[in-house]
Amino acid sequence: MLMAHPAVLRDLIGQYETLRALNAQDGGEEAQRRLADVSYTLCVVTGTRDADAALIAARHQLPGARVTDDSVLAAPTA
Repeated sequence: MLMAHPAVLRDLIGQYETLRALNAQDGGEEAQRRLADVSYTLCVVTGTRDADAALIAARHQLPGARVTDDSVLAAPTA
């Protein structure tokens, strides 16, 4: 699988987080389209199918990521 350049991943993560912080999903047509585009691109470059999984995958692909820390993916214990 091809890997996106870390600078591209950081930029996409930043754009996605900014759009979400600004509640783009509830905004105008342009904001919603931009959020959808960034979400789609994150999914494509990480080989995932939803934005949450794409964010996790993108962060794990960044240099210095603790790739053995998958606690966010683990099922909660009772």
